[in-house]
Amino acid sequence: MLYIVATPIGNLDEISLRALDVLKNADMIAAEDTRHTAILLKKYGISTRTVAYHKFNEKSAVSGLIDMLKNGKSIAVVSDAGMPTVSDPGHVLIDAAIENGIDYTVVSGACAAVNALVLSGLNTRAFTVLGFLPEKNIDRTRFVEPYKNVPCTLVFYSAVHDIKKDLAFLYESFGARKVAVCREMTKMFETVTRGTLGDELDITEKGEFAVVVEGKTADFSELTVEQHLLRYVDSGVDMRDAVKKVAFERHEAKSEIYKVAEILKAEGKVK
Repeated sequence: MLYIVATPIGNLDEISLRALDVLKNADMIAAEDTRHTAILLKKYGISTRTVAYHKFNEKSAVSGLIDMLKNGKSIAVVSDAGMPTVSDPGHVLIDAAIENGIDYTVVSGACAAVNALVLSGLNTRAFTVLGFLPEKNIDRTRFVEPYKNVPCTLVFYSAVHDIKKDLAFLYESFGARKVAVCREMTKMFETVTRGTLGDELDITEKGEFAVVVEGKTADFSELTVEQHLLRYVDSGVDMRDAVKKVAFERHEAKSEIYKVAEILKAEGKVK
């Protein structure tokens, strides 16, 4: 069996009992950085053999790992922090396992993107994890272009030496949207800086970062309240819920929106 094992994103106490059991009993641990993983294994007295499995040797290492799995061995894949394959190595091995009919499973645990999303205070109903931005500006521009008008919250990762540059780029790309910069999550110096892209945010340039950006919000400035209500009603939303939605989105009292709804009913435009 191949196990994709989530590991703590900071605080080493945040690991599941199942993850510890898998790491202890696997025949081998394929680690993004064996020295980094050794710290976790030492804390919990785990002596399982480790091998390097990172983005620079991912393709060359796969054949040997697949041979082990075919011979009945179990392998646990871990990244430096969080869930393997999410902006970390792992996908190449999973693809090879599927091609060879080898079962794999996920051992649940931390994912920096989910932590950051919740800490941000932004909309959690729908979100997209975009990970690290490409290095070159032309590649960055092409990368974010498809996401400029999507309504879901966007989650990016950023290294300490890139955070200021990344925030400036995100402002150029998305404009003055709400943003939350999460630093050193689950650690002693965890901080969340909330504000607006384009503002001068007070950020300590140390540690690892996740940047959460508000999705594209609908522009109702060109709609009358009547048109706004009818847009919802015509899409199947009942009038009571439409009043609530319109009041929330326009930041107006429900009583005022309800008056317009009553006029629409009186005119026979809605039931």
